[in-house]
Amino acid sequence: MLRPLLGLTVALLMAFSGGPAQAGDPVAGRAKSQMCAVCHGPLGLSTAPDAPHLAGQPALYLTAQLQAYRSGVRKHEVMAVIARMLSDDDISHLAAWYASLRIEVQSPP
Repeated sequence: MLRPLLGLTVALLMAFSGGPAQAGDPVAGRAKSQMCAVCHGPLGLSTAPDAPHLAGQPALYLTAQLQAYRSGVRKHEVMAVIARMLSDDDISHLAAWYASLRIEVQSPP
């Protein structure tokens, strides 16, 4: 009983502390993101009305979503095909690239 709880605790600490799950390379991610640019824009600002902006999203969130598309847990016809081609390293690098992009939000006057 204690062993699974310890494993879960370690995994959560690694995920939220920037451990190996967050060790992506933004430079490698930028190179890999060329295939994403068609819908999500070259800097992660969507050019398609039905595609979300990726710039500035947390790496943890992006990683989870790409893994969900790859496994089929999250459904989207195009993203399922694309995500199936991504390795764990690819996902980590893409997440690091989009998380490294800074966006500015301004409140309306």
